[in-house]
Amino acid sequence: MRVLSGIQPSGNLHIGNYFGMMKRMIEYQADHELFCFIVNFHALTSTFDAERLRRQTYDAICDFLALGLDPEKSVFWVQSDVPEVTEATWYLSNITGMGLLERCHSYKDKLAKGIPASHGLFSYPVLMAADILLYGADRVPVGKDQKQHVEVARDIAIRFNNTYGQIFTIPEADIDTNLATIPGLDGQKMSKSYGNTIEIFIDEASLKQKIMSIKTDSTPVNEPKPIEGNVLFDLYSLFLDEAGREALKDRFLTPGLKYGELKKELFGVIWEYFEPYRAKRQQIASQPDYIRQVMQAGAEKARAVATQYLEKMRHLVGTDYLRK
Repeated sequence: MRVLSGIQPSGNLHIGNYFGMMKRMIEYQADHELFCFIVNFHALTSTFDAERLRRQTYDAICDFLALGLDPEKSVFWVQSDVPEVTEATWYLSNITGMGLLERCHSYKDKLAKGIPASHGLFSYPVLMAADILLYGADRVPVGKDQKQHVEVARDIAIRFNNTYGQIFTIPEADIDTNLATIPGLDGQKMSKSYGNTIEIFIDEASLKQKIMSIKTDSTPVNEPKPIEGNVLFDLYSLFLDEAGREALKDRFLTPGLKYGELKKELFGVIWEYFEPYRAKRQQIASQPDYIRQVMQAGAEKARAVATQYLEKMRHLVGTDYLRK
């Protein structure tokens, strides 16, 4: 089974990115055909500083490699290194109805966050569809907020297949129903847009400061603590197995739990969890030639697949006018 997903380099990657997508993708490479990429074209809808985009793309690559993505076991590349995706996007754009895009909630949500309205932001789902369809993905691991975009990709694939010919696999969204929306420091969804993130490779002092600033309720120490919607409980649970989560639940329901002490505990858990990856990331980040080699090799493998689909698209729509 071919699994595909990507992540935007629009800021430092955080534990919401890690548990929501990165960890799952790294685990998939063991027994699936994994396609994983850095979606820097998508980042252009909100990032207008060229140097910042270069730096964040490089950092995202280093983060993935340090956390365990193996370029020998997967296809790992940067979106802009496969220009075929932009041509495919145009072909798909011409069979995509306006109504389909107008119903996408992500566009409205991003406008509400202050991101300037643009054609790129509006047509974002078509580019995402090209990203998925051009590599024949069977399964697309996404968060709940991206489910609609995979549904749009399915609709576009079906429309293209019905219009021109059956060439595209109809992808399935892969959503971990056991993983609730990962909250940020303020209780909202963890997002760079909200400034409430906990970065994966943050320094120790900053991590401690962030954890200690987590908003909590005013339940007295001698009363059971609420679990539903509790940021501390939800974040701590990410680092525990099922038995650990049950034990944590018991602690919350038992009077006497002090939030301040639990925050210190959570800080230690997070710092220790990512400890094995820090030295590796520092080593990888200091080797730009290695990064260049790895990403070029990944792009070549990705283009080999994308080109096969694109040539079929050109033939079906008629842009290969010299072909008989």
